[in-house]
Amino acid sequence: MIVSVRESKARMSELLTRACDGENVIITVRGKPTVQLVPINKGGNAADMSQWADELRRRHSGAKAVPAGSSGTIMDDLRG
Repeated sequence: MIVSVRESKARMSELLTRACDGENVIITVRGKPTVQLVPINKGGNAADMSQWADELRRRHSGAKAVPAGSSGTIMDDLRG
């Protein structure tokens, strides 16, 4: 499945479900394939997410700090 970034915003929950079910989901920006949604793993847990967050903080240490909190809070802060 290939969708534009605009369409993906409106259908993100559906796209995440499809990707977790094994469907190939690609998001385009200005018509160019840019991102592929893939599940991290089946049965992920809080420890997995903590490691992912730590890695994200390390990668962006020179950029704006990644805030702690729920994923919704993090996304809101990054958008702001």
